[in-house]
Amino acid sequence: MKLHRQQGVNGRMGRVLLVDDEEHVRKPIRLSLVKAGYEVVEATDGEEAIRTIRAADNPLMVDTIICDIRMPNIDGTEAIAYFRSQFPTVPVVVLTGYPDVDLAVSLMKHGVTDYLVKPVSWEELLIVVQRSVDNHVILKDQFVA
Repeated sequence: MKLHRQQGVNGRMGRVLLVDDEEHVRKPIRLSLVKAGYEVVEATDGEEAIRTIRAADNPLMVDTIICDIRMPNIDGTEAIAYFRSQFPTVPVVVLTGYPDVDLAVSLMKHGVTDYLVKPVSWEELLIVVQRSVDNHVILKDQFVA
C-alpha cells in the first residue's frame, strides 16, 4: 500500500483509493490528484483494494474510490459490489479502458457515481473526483431522530 499526502485546498483533505492493475495508469492519476491536494492510496487489483480498505480492525476511511474493471484476482465488478455493500456512502467512480454500455448502466443502478472511459482528460477526472469527495457524507442518516 502506497500513501501520498498533501494538504488540500482550503485545508480540506480528501482521500482517494485508486484501484488499477497498470502502474502506467496509476502513476499519472496519483500525481495529478496529489498535486490537486488529495491523499491517494493505491491498490493493484480488487483483492488488494479490499485488503487495504479493511486493514486490521479499523477500516481505511476514504472519500472516494476510483476503480478499474478488468484486473486480475478480484476484478472491478466484484470489488465494487464489496465496496457498495460494506461502504455504501463512499462514492465509487469507474475508470476503464473497455467501455460497455450494459455494464455501465448496471453499475450506475448499483450506486456507482460516474463511469469514465480511458483516456480521460485530467480536468474531467479532477472535476469528477472533487464532486465525489464533496458528496461523500460520512454516517449519512445515522442520527435521524
